[in-house]
Amino acid sequence: MGLNTLNGLYVITDNILTPQSSMMYQVELALQGGAKIVQHRDKINSLLHVKETALELESLCKKYNATFVLNDEVDLAIELGLSGLHVGKSDHHRVEEIRKIFFGYLGISCYGDIALAKQMQDLGVDYVAFGSFFKSPTKPASAVVDLEVLSKAKEELDIPVCAIGGINSENVAQVMKHNPDMICLISDIWKSEDIQKQSKIVSKLYEG
Repeated sequence: MGLNTLNGLYVITDNILTPQSSMMYQVELALQGGAKIVQHRDKINSLLHVKETALELESLCKKYNATFVLNDEVDLAIELGLSGLHVGKSDHHRVEEIRKIFFGYLGISCYGDIALAKQMQDLGVDYVAFGSFFKSPTKPASAVVDLEVLSKAKEELDIPVCAIGGINSENVAQVMKHNPDMICLISDIWKSEDIQKQSKIVSKLYEG
């Protein structure tokens, strides 16, 4: 797997915005529109349920040559040999250990901390995510980070950089000025009347 696949539109499932009854349909529309990375984030269902959904999403992503990433469930990602895993603050202390036993893409949330991102890069993570850059409807308590963090990260890191948090059609142009490798959308995609069209609009920002 080459890191050049970690580029473009990155979408994340949401327990409310992508309910189980329509999740696969919604995700497939995003993939048809050009989404390159799909992360499954599920904070409410059982591990067995997450496992079944992850396998289905992994299969769907492969169909579209996209990368599937599971949020936080380290042991499950290892057990299933998934394409990707994303971890946050609670697992920062385990990254070195995780990297030795998880062989897919490993991403990590670094909020606004470039020094932390450098440390994680040295431990072998494949990409880092920074944000929130705007007030996020899905994570309202998240601190807002200055967009300049993206430019600094691009200068100082060798691995792909992902922008996340409150990004939508109205502010995406501001974010793109800082050249993130990936741009992560949640509400802006899933609340759209036309998921495929909205995904296509954002994906086109990475063309040419």
